[in-house]
Amino acid sequence: MNRLYHFPLSPFSRKVRLCLAEKKIEVELVEERYWEQDAEFLRRNPAGKVPILKMGGRLLADSTAICEYLEELHPTPALFPRDAEGRYETRRLVAWFDDKFHAEVTSKLIGERVFRKLMGTGYPDSAHVKSGARAIKYHLDYMGHLLDQRRWLAGDQMTLADFAAAAQLSCLDYISDVDWNRSENVKDWYAKIKSRPSFRSLLADQLSGFPQPRHYADLDF
Repeated sequence: MNRLYHFPLSPFSRKVRLCLAEKKIEVELVEERYWEQDAEFLRRNPAGKVPILKMGGRLLADSTAICEYLEELHPTPALFPRDAEGRYETRRLVAWFDDKFHAEVTSKLIGERVFRKLMGTGYPDSAHVKSGARAIKYHLDYMGHLLDQRRWLAGDQMTLADFAAAAQLSCLDYISDVDWNRSENVKDWYAKIKSRPSFRSLLADQLSGFPQPRHYADLDF
């Protein structure tokens, strides 16, 4: 059995979970409190990060590298366009959400409101929370701009870029930090991706001490 070491509100873990589910690759989920950095975990990935995918006797790390590896092993359904420009745009947007969006938004909001409590490192830093709340408006507007011109974020087909974005936003939605009324295009896009069978396990996530908001698993949010 394939095994994914993950954390429920890790967007990078969620990106890989979506990719696995979309390609119908069965996997056992093992929750990992990666910040504790125990010796066994560090043997699996010396970088000390999740996700880690155990597959075919190998331990695979880095969410984007894992997703591209899965794409090569299981090319159907495709999560990258065939043309070079489409593949470039997909990779550009994956990096945008993994790096820029995560640094400016997710790490500030999830980091302060969830991980400080989990790690026992004190109360949320209000400056970081305010910064994340400001930055998400810019990112939602940028997504709305892209979706004004395209059916999906990177073009006319769903790609890994959509999963990278949905992974970040679904974590934030778990703590009710997304204003879905800011962009009708973004809300319609998220409703479309949220209704996919591959999204079901994310909607079933429960994190102790942080109950789901009422709308989180509602497909008609």
